[in-house]
Amino acid sequence: MEAAAAPPHAGSPGGARVLRRHQYTVLALTFASYAAFHASRKPPSIVKAELSAEWAPFSGPRGPHRLGELDVAFLSAYALAMFAAGHLADRADLRRLLGAAMLASGATSAALGAAYFLDVHSLAFFLAAQVASGVVQSAGWPCVVAVVGNWFGHTSNRGTIMGFWNSHTSVGNIAGSVLAAAVLEFGWGWSFLVPAFVIAALGVMVLVFLVAHPSEAGLEMEAMEVEMNGDGGEEIELLGEDKKEVESERDEDELEMEMGAQLPRAIGFLEAWRLPGVAPYAFCLFFSKLVAYTFLYWLPFYIRNNAVAGQFLSDKASGILSVVFDIGGVLGGISAGFLSDAVGARAVTSVLFLLLSMPALIVYRIYGSISMRHNIGLMFLSGYFVNGPYSLITTAVATDLGTQDAIKGNSRALATVSAIIDGTGSVGAALGPLLTGYISTRGWNSVFFMLIVSISLAIVFLIRLAKDEIVSKLSTRH
Repeated sequence: MEAAAAPPHAGSPGGARVLRRHQYTVLALTFASYAAFHASRKPPSIVKAELSAEWAPFSGPRGPHRLGELDVAFLSAYALAMFAAGHLADRADLRRLLGAAMLASGATSAALGAAYFLDVHSLAFFLAAQVASGVVQSAGWPCVVAVVGNWFGHTSNRGTIMGFWNSHTSVGNIAGSVLAAAVLEFGWGWSFLVPAFVIAALGVMVLVFLVAHPSEAGLEMEAMEVEMNGDGGEEIELLGEDKKEVESERDEDELEMEMGAQLPRAIGFLEAWRLPGVAPYAFCLFFSKLVAYTFLYWLPFYIRNNAVAGQFLSDKASGILSVVFDIGGVLGGISAGFLSDAVGARAVTSVLFLLLSMPALIVYRIYGSISMRHNIGLMFLSGYFVNGPYSLITTAVATDLGTQDAIKGNSRALATVSAIIDGTGSVGAALGPLLTGYISTRGWNSVFFMLIVSISLAIVFLIRLAKDEIVSKLSTRH
């Protein structure tokens, strides 16, 4: 029998093509996966106005409070489970964990939709479903960041790459808003069922097609360097040899044991917290995500209850109009990633966007009601500046910190570090919608004041890092 040909060396032209094909596939699958997670989170904000108008226990004077409690049930469970999920993701099969989390998320979203058809009015049921949804969705982020980090962790322009990639958050919000609003007229239960089907279907695709680590494709990437040539092309050098033997001569268990032996030791939770930069960025994200998730969960409700050019929009129109904020967020995330690569300063870029987001929110609150044109333009600007640092910190910064010299590029620290940063941010994400549910009854000016204070505190945590970056750049120049 003629032996099977060995796969091309990754440093050869054929190997480079194999590498690029796998990288594009990983980007597409992880992008679609996390967009689906966010799409399945969007229905609660779209149906808020309808629930508060006619569905007990969310109708009546205490309706906004209970809607806020429903948000915090999901987000608090998500935040607390995130820390454990990151620890688990650094030790588990990322493909199976991510796929299972997506299928389970589809089930919890479908359970919320079933409440409409089964005429469920128990607050306990809604809270339990949201808690379950938060727990299973917590595995999504550390998994996709770890997978992308495995394939792009040593890429010099990862800020730009991840700026584009992280637009999945806003793309998911947009898709979720459009899907949920489009079927709202048939009953709010459908607003949950359609995104549930989408995330479950994509979960099956992840289980079938995702390659979570280069070693699973026969490529050794741990010593990879990607350098930009003078003409703008890329030169890829993979140090080490392709050690994948002819698989027909091995059984599957032996192959999996060898791949596992190639991976470095997973980093400890407390050890990850002590890494340089992790704590400041984590607490900055606490306040940044508080602002971003307040808009995620309350913007359609805000639009519905604040007249534009003297007219109140319908529930469906408010939900669709709210996607303008996320469209701005897509461009904001890409711009922040590109700028941070260009200047080589993640903290300075984040602080700049945070500073500019404050006047953007103030102007939107004051002048957004003048006309539809003003509302759309100012909402876009607010999304651009609010989501820029949020996007940058949760992707490029988390990858930088998870592959820094202090841990010698240990790729198995990525999920733990990203979970610490995003988990801490998610605590703030839980707090923002909850506070909004209570503060909004006193007036929306109070809500916007809370958002400005939160942004100011986010800046405080990055001031020292931004100063160090500026000093380092000036010293290098001299």
